[in-house]
Amino acid sequence: MSPRIERDALGEKEIPDDAYYGVQTQRAVENFPISGRTAHPALIIATVQIKKAAAQLHVALGLLSHDKGRVII
Repeated sequence: MSPRIERDALGEKEIPDDAYYGVQTQRAVENFPISGRTAHPALIIATVQIKKAAAQLHVALGLLSHDKGRVII
């Protein structure tokens, strides 16, 4: 796979074609040595729980469609 080119205010950057992130995340990976470390499993679980609760609330309030909410949840 060839890399894709993305642009931001700082210029162009090559991003791996199969990456789910963009230019700003690529810059962070290159600039901060912590980027190679993994998050504690409890932090990942807590983040997922918060995002799930937020999606459920937004669907209930009509701020997010059922289809998009189902994908998140």
